[in-house]
Amino acid sequence: MKFFLASAMLAATASAFTTTPSTRSVARSVGEAKFAPVSVRSAGTQLEAAKQVPHGGSLVDLILKTDEEKAAAVAKCTKELQLSPRQLCDVELIMNGGFSPLTGFMDEETYKHVVDNVALPDGLIFGLPVVFDTDDEDLQPGDIVLLKDGDRDIATIEFTDKYTPNKAYECKECYGTSEIEHPGSLMVATERGKYYMGGKITGLNLPIRDFPCRTPAEVRETLPDDVDVVAFQCRNPVHRAHYELFTRALDDPLVGTDGVVLVHPTCGPTQADDIPGVVRYKTYEVLKEETHNDRTRWEYLPYSMHMAGPREAIQHMMIRKNFGCTHFIIGRDMAGSKSSVTGEDYYGAYDAQDFAKAKGPELGVTPVPSLNLVYTDEEGYVTADEAKEKNLSEKKLSGTKFRKMLRGGEDIPEWFAFKSVVKVLRENV
Repeated sequence: MKFFLASAMLAATASAFTTTPSTRSVARSVGEAKFAPVSVRSAGTQLEAAKQVPHGGSLVDLILKTDEEKAAAVAKCTKELQLSPRQLCDVELIMNGGFSPLTGFMDEETYKHVVDNVALPDGLIFGLPVVFDTDDEDLQPGDIVLLKDGDRDIATIEFTDKYTPNKAYECKECYGTSEIEHPGSLMVATERGKYYMGGKITGLNLPIRDFPCRTPAEVRETLPDDVDVVAFQCRNPVHRAHYELFTRALDDPLVGTDGVVLVHPTCGPTQADDIPGVVRYKTYEVLKEETHNDRTRWEYLPYSMHMAGPREAIQHMMIRKNFGCTHFIIGRDMAGSKSSVTGEDYYGAYDAQDFAKAKGPELGVTPVPSLNLVYTDEEGYVTADEAKEKNLSEKKLSGTKFRKMLRGGEDIPEWFAFKSVVKVLRENV
């Protein structure tokens, strides 16, 4: 059934969406008028430990605090479901406030509004839909279900509605294409179930992971309340150029004096050929020790990547706002992807930056464009423009070449990668 759907999506794409890599929804949304202001709707606490106000005004916390409350919530359930890795990430971010102001999975009205408008029905900006998918014909609105990760109780969900999404349309709007050569479209077509269901979440326990994922409230308590906090998102090991990029971001004129960087990698499911999350976590930990810096903080995010380019840039900015960040570094082709058939990029190099700049004021997060850094024999890392102006000798090493050298046991140049990171990769990949 799912592969039939994928074929149908290809047919729809051929007739309805064969244009440029930049998304239709992005082009439309940037030109739209601003929505009306949104009041605080979610039960939670506006934390003062960080400078940034949570998205929607208050930070959601759906996790029950006592064993008695948890037992009572479980007693109401009539069914159990095992969460997929992607669902587990979504449930965690709903119940800990990472997806504030959401208090559950999106119903059909909310889902459609986010797909069409990059916003919730009341106008609050929201990058991508957050949906509970299933193939279960027996699940119905009104069911209260215990959601589990193995033997561990994670949450309960009270389903409010059940609907059949137009997946081809969802992909065109959110990813810019419904071609299954796009990893996000492939995920929607072949991994997600036939139905989506809206439902209110009640949190029981956070998942036990190989890497510690502190909640937004916990992270906020560690952040200064009087300086800017610049978030850096990555889904790969941090190499020298990345490190130079996020440390130099503190010198950007958009960032205030004495700002700090929150390095906040995603450790959930991502593209099939990316390095597994637990291995990435190990590289981050050794690098954190090697480059100890009071202006750099490290935390980990249980988020599953969609590779949705501009729309995902907004989603990342919104999540980091809930974690207390005021600024967000937008790299070239952020959350971008290539066709698995042609190798062509689905998004332009600056589509995510342009969309983030357009939506930043409405979102309340300042995008910081990443520097285009290159390594030179004469002066180390400089901007590409500076290297060209001074006629400096650039050194380059592609990701493909790096992986080949890694597998072959060849020496990796220290200008490209940290020795500690290379050691971890050799031992685990």
